Amino acid sequence: MVPVPMRARRRDEEHRAATPLELLFDLCFVVAIAQAGRQLAEALAEGHPGHGLAGYLMLFFAIWWAWMNFSWFASAYDTDDPLYRVVTLVQMAGVLILAAGVPRAFAESDFTLVWCGFLVMRLAMVTQWLRAAYGSRGAERRTALSYALGVTVCQVGWLGLLLLPKAAVPVVFVVVGALELAVPGLAERGWQTSWHARHIAERYGLFTIIVLGETIAAATLAVQAALDEHHAPGSLLPIAGGGLLLVFAAYWIYFAVPVHRHLRTSRQAFLWGYGHYLVFGSAAAIGAGIEVAVREPVGRTDLSAYQAAACVTVPGALFLCTVWLIHSRHHKRGAAQQLVLPVSALLVLACTVAGRAAVPAAGLVAAATVAAGVHLTSRQDTAPAE
Repeated sequence: MVPVPMRARRRDEEHRAATPLELLFDLCFVVAIAQAGRQLAEALAEGHPGHGLAGYLMLFFAIWWAWMNFSWFASAYDTDDPLYRVVTLVQMAGVLILAAGVPRAFAESDFTLVWCGFLVMRLAMVTQWLRAAYGSRGAERRTALSYALGVTVCQVGWLGLLLLPKAAVPVVFVVVGALELAVPGLAERGWQTSWHARHIAERYGLFTIIVLGETIAAATLAVQAALDEHHAPGSLLPIAGGGLLLVFAAYWIYFAVPVHRHLRTSRQAFLWGYGHYLVFGSAAAIGAGIEVAVREPVGRTDLSAYQAAACVTVPGALFLCTVWLIHSRHHKRGAAQQLVLPVSALLVLACTVAGRAAVPAAGLVAAATVAAGVHLTSRQDTAPAE
């Protein structure tokens, strides 16, 4: 049967919103994010931060990049016909295979299942790009074929994780990861895909909600596990409350500005999109950090109170700083508004010295950040025009 041509959607299309298929696709990533966060928490609690962070950064890159590949393609080419749906469902299966391989990759540096899951997703992605090429001509067709070729070459490059000695894993990650990041820029030199600014901003926002939701779930399970072991709740509730304030503030801060108005060019959009590796990664790491912070007062980790506190304050500060750098600063007016998030990031980091009180202190700082932002915005809105 001859495939139906896939036509690009318009950038100015009205009422362009995320589809149920995209929402289901995102939910499959919850499993992978949960696995990566859990392994990070275990490594940190056992006193292996170097190993834990290295594994987390590599595996979260695979999760984030697979999500990125589909989301930007779907923003430009989502036809939502049976063939498109089937190929997308295959990608979801690849996500679950990758998630199943996360624990082994962390513990033994065995990336076999992770690579196989990534392969399933990437083959499906190549199929989508080839279909887009089939339905287009000229520069648009060359762009689609360039994407298909670039994805294929990079997937072959990831074989280095399986074939080379374990000592070469960091080198493979840096080299092939850099190639992955270069593919969109190289592919779109002659023609830019017609991603939709409002749609892509919504997709990133929805994924942010999913990551923050997983952070809340991880923290809740950590507190539940401690209570099941009959530990007194007095030392745990402040940590849970502070962590909840931090996550709620992260949600408020991220969605305080209509960022789609900033995404006018592909260069702006790519920088913003790539920067979300740190936004998503730090948001998920907050949940792992809260889990470690809960373990410390009940004696389930060898870390000191200050080290356990840093597991929350460092990713919390990184989230605030990165959101300001790539997201919020484009809509801030005046020095006071611009300084709120950078100063708050420093204050959250400084909370580390509070030891067991660090998480509730960081939560209060985050809540004060929201209050300050609301106050400055309302004051600007009510100021008389000059």
